[in-house]
Amino acid sequence: MSPRRSYDQYCSAARALDAVGDRWTLLIVRELLAGPRRYTDLHADLPGVSTDVLASRLKDMEREGLTTRRRLPPPGAAYVYELTPRGGRLLPVLEALGAWGAGELGERRPTDAVRAHWFALPLLRALREAGAGEGLVEVRLDEGDFHLHAGAEEEGPVYGDGPAPGEPDARLVLDAETCAALSRGELGLRDAVRDGRVEVTGDGTAAKVLREA
Repeated sequence: MSPRRSYDQYCSAARALDAVGDRWTLLIVRELLAGPRRYTDLHADLPGVSTDVLASRLKDMEREGLTTRRRLPPPGAAYVYELTPRGGRLLPVLEALGAWGAGELGERRPTDAVRAHWFALPLLRALREAGAGEGLVEVRLDEGDFHLHAGAEEEGPVYGDGPAPGEPDARLVLDAETCAALSRGELGLRDAVRDGRVEVTGDGTAAKVLREA
């Protein structure tokens, strides 16, 4: 394990960056906000990271108390990584960072990778701003499906890859371009529904609120 590097500054921002300032660390947190992940799954959803760097970051994050590693019971018997409560408290940090960087989401470059669930955090913010309340929300894009736990305050995953594990309170169908516009703040979710850019189905409160747009 590499020695812990520090800015050696008596400043809370510097102390925070001692723990999460290395490249890839916050993107690993983004992935783990979906719940426990196997190493191979993390590597697949972090295109561009080498296996050595990913392994090193995960060890560093465990040392900093951001993640834990545990073995799944049979028949899985695989090791997974998951956020600790301290790591989970980085959610608002990532949301704020995403909002700050949203203006950089111009036209997608030919070299840009994309995963559907990378839009999860901006859509959580859009649901909150729309007053959609709490509930399980399934999102369908051409790039894939994911689901959100909107308004959830308890510790645990805030989103998940793939369809919702049960009947969702709302199901949203939209495209990546609309997701990017929502991320940049150019478009509100209610406006997107009203303009026909987001299709909403479901019988839960979230669906009813959005259809009243």
